[in-house]
Amino acid sequence: MMDKTININLGGNLFQIDGDAFLILRDYLQAINNRFRNVQGGLETIEDIESRIAEIFQSQKGLAGVISKENVEAMISIIGKPEDFDISLDEEEPPVYTSHKRRLYRNPDDSIISGVCGGIGAYLNTDPVLFRILFVISALIFGTGFFIYLVLWIALPQAYTDNQKKELFGNINYSTRLQGRQSDSPLKSGSSVYNTAYSNKPGANNAFNEIVRAIGKVFYIALRIFLIIFGVLFVITGFLFILSFIMVFVFKYPGAFSTDNFDMSLNYFPDFLNYIVSPAVAPWIIALTSIVVILPMLALIYWGVKMIFWFRARDGVFSLIGLVLWVLCITALALILFNEGISFAETARSSTQKILSNTPDTLYIMTGEKISNLNVDKELSINEEGYSVYINETDKELYIRPYLNINTSDGDETRIEVRKRSSGRSELDALRKTEELSYNYSINGDTILLDEYFKISGERKWAADNVGINLYIPEGTFIKIDNDSGSLFHNRNYRRNRYYSGSERWTSGDRLYLLTKNGLKSINL
Repeated sequence: MMDKTININLGGNLFQIDGDAFLILRDYLQAINNRFRNVQGGLETIEDIESRIAEIFQSQKGLAGVISKENVEAMISIIGKPEDFDISLDEEEPPVYTSHKRRLYRNPDDSIISGVCGGIGAYLNTDPVLFRILFVISALIFGTGFFIYLVLWIALPQAYTDNQKKELFGNINYSTRLQGRQSDSPLKSGSSVYNTAYSNKPGANNAFNEIVRAIGKVFYIALRIFLIIFGVLFVITGFLFILSFIMVFVFKYPGAFSTDNFDMSLNYFPDFLNYIVSPAVAPWIIALTSIVVILPMLALIYWGVKMIFWFRARDGVFSLIGLVLWVLCITALALILFNEGISFAETARSSTQKILSNTPDTLYIMTGEKISNLNVDKELSINEEGYSVYINETDKELYIRPYLNINTSDGDETRIEVRKRSSGRSELDALRKTEELSYNYSINGDTILLDEYFKISGERKWAADNVGINLYIPEGTFIKIDNDSGSLFHNRNYRRNRYYSGSERWTSGDRLYLLTKNGLKSINL
């Protein structure tokens, strides 16, 4: 006689039953299951019988007592034996299955880490242990199995509902699986007796599953640490990028977040945009660019938070809406920029020149009109090429630094050439725009006065305009350049080592140079 007791869940109630009574009850419910499982509505009948048995047990011993062999036999005498139930053959019909398309899910009922192998095994009707072995072996080959498992973990949803499980197992397999559970254990599969009596059978598969479970816990902890680290990086990156964008382009703050650190000053680019495109289009470009830049950073922050706290959310619809919005903004921005970019399709150049009647032994190059004398407070510069744009919002004018080249002339004459370059929809349009650029210089004896800027005024839009001053001076001429004029050709040409002898660096203050065939050579005074 068995003296141990077993916990069972029957009809939604918890009972304690001794070993002998459990065997009789199991065989009785097995017979009931065999009697009704192929009958239409049989599962409901079985559930009704189990509920009636629970009521009888409650009336016999109550929930606190132990169900004995005598209690079970008394219950059978009340309900009757399975063969006593009258079942008409006309009621027996083959099971009717609805059509469900097979889909692969993760199986939460057969899960060691996430249920990936359990889902594959259910989908292919194969022991999932085989797939666990394959993943372990492939994980040893350059971590291939680990990354494949991780991708499947992310890509596959879990089968929670009955419909999802039918899609995973197939209709017939799923129904057979339910009947098999009832056949193997007439008690409900979620009961303690099911877990105790049938899930702990010894064998190689269970031993391997336990090993994989232990390894899986280690990998799970490592994965969580990995995701937390990357989640923190995602959040910090997204936050700093958005903060930098707002500080530079909204508040014009040129501090630690400014692009000055990258040899550029783009703080006032949104203001400059009004001088490149039509005023009606500029706000749209700014708004669309902000969305295109900030929206991915917000997504990065959100996914970083999810990786840190590992929470689930029904965010598929919102993610899809965000992706569609981002794509639409990129498309709209591309169309606007393409339409506006046609204005820069062609490039044209024009030039004027003047010859000095006499070339002095020492030629002075000084600054005429200076930028410091202008009423401007917004500057956009790309220091690498020395190209700087100054914005005068009051007069709606742009002032741009030209560049200066100093070359040796072929003869004994000194020549000044001013080259202008602009872009337009056509070459003729670009050539017309060069004529609208206003640059002034003057010659006073042995001194050439060069303005520090050229001007774009009126309704004329910026068209990638540039002005270059080329001085052709006889070799052997001494040249003295003041600091402001020297910066016009230092910024562009020093980095190219075109006009300096050796690697001599430009310094502030007036300097005296000798023009040689190799360039300018500094004369130490």
